[in-house]
Amino acid sequence: MIFSGLTLISRFMGLARDVVINAQLGASTGPWADAYNTALSFPNLFRRIFAEGAFSSAFVPAYSRTLAGEGPERADDMASDALATLAAMTLLLVILAQLAMPWLMYLINFGYRDDPLKWKITIILTQITMPYLSCMAIAALFSGALNARNRFILSGAAPIVLNAVMLIAVLPAKSSEQAAYAASIGVVIAGVLQAALLWWGCWNSGGRIRPRLPRLTPEIKRLIKQAIPAAIAASVTQINIFVSGSLVSLAPGDGPRTWLANADRLYQLPLGMVGVAIGIALLPRLSQALQAGDRQDAQDTTDQAVVFALAMTLPAAAALLAMPYFMIDALFTRGAFTTFDARMTAQALFHYGWGVPAFVLARVMNPIFFAREDTRSPMRFALISVGVNIVLGAILFFTIGFAGIAIATSAASWINVGQMYWALKSRGEWELAPASVSRLLRVLAAAAVLTALLGVAAFFRPQIQGVFESIALIRLGAKELAVLAVCIAIIPIYPVLVVLTGGMTVAEIKGLLRRRRAA
Repeated sequence: MIFSGLTLISRFMGLARDVVINAQLGASTGPWADAYNTALSFPNLFRRIFAEGAFSSAFVPAYSRTLAGEGPERADDMASDALATLAAMTLLLVILAQLAMPWLMYLINFGYRDDPLKWKITIILTQITMPYLSCMAIAALFSGALNARNRFILSGAAPIVLNAVMLIAVLPAKSSEQAAYAASIGVVIAGVLQAALLWWGCWNSGGRIRPRLPRLTPEIKRLIKQAIPAAIAASVTQINIFVSGSLVSLAPGDGPRTWLANADRLYQLPLGMVGVAIGIALLPRLSQALQAGDRQDAQDTTDQAVVFALAMTLPAAAALLAMPYFMIDALFTRGAFTTFDARMTAQALFHYGWGVPAFVLARVMNPIFFAREDTRSPMRFALISVGVNIVLGAILFFTIGFAGIAIATSAASWINVGQMYWALKSRGEWELAPASVSRLLRVLAAAAVLTALLGVAAFFRPQIQGVFESIALIRLGAKELAVLAVCIAIIPIYPVLVVLTGGMTVAEIKGLLRRRRAA
């Protein structure tokens, strides 16, 4: 629960960061926003593939197993070798990317080549942000070591550093150009600070992971062998988003990349708060249960994670489906970000909304494979999902426009989750118990009622906003306060609906919260 709370704080700080950056950069009013969002997407993709996706998914079970079976000294020795290998790999990647950046742009954002200014500044900003990859790769390894030791607080707190540094960097900017450069430099500074914070936390918890020259020991070779497929499997959503960004670079004018990026970051709020938190906390516990041969504990742990994740995620999906423009307009329409930008972003957000449960389920289900040291199966499913996203995204983009890219991403994510569940069920490794299925259906019924209520609130938005506009002292914040009022109103409604439908009892909700808090 503490981890989720810190992640929630981080996500809301990230929301504040996005509000400031959007006001400074805009979207359809110039090239800087698209260039910045493109620059950030490249190191973020490889950070998730080589750091969070690959090494976290492969490293945590190996470190947990060594820690339990051979003791902390041996586990830290293995982790030191992993750190050296990861640092060397990502540093080499950064150097190669810097040297080949103009040619890489032809591959990842080919649509910008017809706009010389956007092309030039995108290359420069991407070169500035690339070192963030190495910083976050190191941070991800220390975070994984902390998680294996059941220390989750600093892993949840580290992203707060990123958001705080970027706010400090961007707020003084006087122009879109200054804001874009400040944000790009701020990302790298924040990466260094995050790595330092997590190293300190790991050392303080008793972990003695030290820098050394890379050594390809048998353990590291095994780790790399597991990490490559895990990289693709754990990062499928981000790969799909990256592919979507490459396709949308073909759209004429300024803004489409930023519209998708803003919608992406908003649906990442529940993904980060619930999916990542549960996925990270689930992997060590599930690995320990399987190591001990306790299949019932593994079953109960997984069922609980799925039910808890969807129960916490469906309200967010309901809001994205029922009132996307209501939220986007209140959050971002100010400064250089126009009403037109808000409407375009809302289109993408709506279609990401019905994909949110799949995005979260993927984060929860991947550890079920990883805890069994099976990284190849989810890799195959991920590759199929990416293929579907590319083909469907291209078809829909050229038929209905940029919103088709969001549709393809959500559809591909559901296909990915369906493949994972079918594989686990057919192997007899995991299947939702009948009681859990019944609970999920009841939770879904509660979420459907909530969606209808939010739809009514969106319909009566002018009247709700008018209440606040009639008060002169807060006229400037009327639309923001209207959204806040609706959100505050639904917070107590959803738990009541869940209890009334029989999805969860009050005791079960309290018990889940206590268990998350203990974690």
